[in-house]
Parts: sequence; C-alpha cells; structure tokens
Amino acid sequence: MSPRPPQISVAGGGTCSARTARLAEAVGRELAAAGAILVCGGLGGVIEAAARGAARRGGMVVGLLPTYRHADGNAHLTVRLPTGLGHARNMLVAAAGDAVIALPGLHGTLAEVALARVLERPVVVLGAWGDVPGVVRARTPGAAVRQALRLARRATGRRPRRRRAATD
Repeated sequence: MSPRPPQISVAGGGTCSARTARLAEAVGRELAAAGAILVCGGLGGVIEAAARGAARRGGMVVGLLPTYRHADGNAHLTVRLPTGLGHARNMLVAAAGDAVIALPGLHGTLAEVALARVLERPVVVLGAWGDVPGVVRARTPGAAVRQALRLARRATGRRPRRRRAATD
C-alpha cells in the first residue's frame, strides 16, 4: 500500500475580503503543487477561494459539508461529503487534517483552530489568530504551506509528494 498524501485542513470565514481571498487562493495553489489534499468545510468565502486555487492547480479538494446536500458545496470541490452536522462538522475538519492552516474568520474558524489544538494537530495561522496559544504564525501563503507540511510530516513521519505543474 502506498503512503497517502498529506491532508491539510484549511479554515476561514464564510465571507472574506478580496485580500484574504487572494491569500486563501494562493494557499490552495501551494497545497496542490505540493501534492497535498486540501480538506475544508466546503462552502464559500475563504474556503471557496482556497478550493479554487487548489482545483486550478489540479489538486484534490475534499469538502465536509454542514448539510445533507451535495449541491450545497462550492464548485471547486473534488469530493463532497454531506454530513448534516452543521457547525459540529468543524470537529471533522480539524480531525481530518494532518495539520490546519487558518485564515481570518469568525467563531467557526476559531472553533476549528481550538479543536485542532485539542486533537494535537499543528495549526499554522495566516493573517489572524496569532494570539491563540500553540499556533505557528506565517507571513505568506507559501510559508504557511511549507510550515504546515513540515509540521504534518513531523507529526505523521511522512514526506510529502510533489505534484508536477499543470500545463496549459
């Protein structure tokens, strides 16, 4: 059995500024380029931007939806998993990642950060959440992804697979 690629959860607000959307999209692109699977809550805002970035780079994006409907997921998801759990699906997002990258958001994002730390998952923050104990701060999307992959590798003992750049 071949080793699975790293799974990195991305957390962030259901709505976001254009600047945060650009950061999230870059995070998605970088995760896809590294061969990681992006796991997320599957809806809009930060998550849709990250999913868009990964999908455009040929990456796999798994959305853990809060509803029972596949159709509720954003258009950039590779896999839609309806949970019907509402906000409780935040636990699944936190648990599914070998590490979590958190961008700006509100209480749901903070819950994912806190749950990830309770589960002893590494959390890298970009643009917010720097005052939460136990998180690692990043200044750029590339640094956030490199740190998340390094921490995930340390936690799981795996090396990430590199994806070849998609050709147009």
